[in-house]
Amino acid sequence: MAEAKGPTGKSAPAPAGKQPMTAADSKKAAAAAKKAEKARKKASNAPADMGRVRQIVRAYQLTHEYDKALPFLMIGALLLPIAIGLAVSLLWPHPIYLAFLGLSTGLLLAMIVLVRRAKAATYKRYTGQTGSAEVALGMLPKQWVSTPVIAANRNRDVVHRTLGPGGLVLIGEGEAGRVRQLLSSETKKHERVAYGIPISTVVMGDREGQVPLDKLADHIRKLPKVLQPNQVTDVKQRLRALDAVRPPVPMPKGPMPTNPRQVKGARQAMRGR
Repeated sequence: MAEAKGPTGKSAPAPAGKQPMTAADSKKAAAAAKKAEKARKKASNAPADMGRVRQIVRAYQLTHEYDKALPFLMIGALLLPIAIGLAVSLLWPHPIYLAFLGLSTGLLLAMIVLVRRAKAATYKRYTGQTGSAEVALGMLPKQWVSTPVIAANRNRDVVHRTLGPGGLVLIGEGEAGRVRQLLSSETKKHERVAYGIPISTVVMGDREGQVPLDKLADHIRKLPKVLQPNQVTDVKQRLRALDAVRPPVPMPKGPMPTNPRQVKGARQAMRGR
């Protein structure tokens, strides 16, 4: 855009209050934005906003709430390889090398213990809550595409869906009699769009013939492979057409809370308040 010219042909001065930002001002603004973003991430509990060390610390804190033996197990996993390395050094005179190797192995074992115990603590935390199957579905490999709470009734019996190499799987949780009826209805709806695709149904629970929450992901992962990646994509597109005509499910996504205040808020959310 051409600059405005004065009577003498020279550039007119910029209007008051609209002076161009100097390099120093730009640096200050960038520094302020960077500081604000850093403060936001520091206050956030979202894993994406955390560094690796903070993620490990947070995982340890959450797991320790439900697993009081965690620190002892991690310390044991850390010290055992070091002790073995020092014992071997009595026969092979390289104590520094063996101590370093033992420390590296110990740190790795401690992290493995933390991951496994964190997974078990997560299941323990959500067991018994409506919608808890979503936790297990989130632990499936990337080849599986999951959609939580595709159907529900007023008794808070729900049906989840996942699609992957093992076919189309519908997971029901709630009172066994009611949830089987809900699963039967959903199976018929899905057969209309997923024709020719194996549809499996699973009732989650601790009774005979049911699959517990902590075994659900493994149960689905071990299903015989019947679909190729291109078939999964094709069925996924067909399922979108089915979901597009569904009425809204009258309950929030995710496990329902058990804290009285949180339960009150969740019920208000179900009523659309």
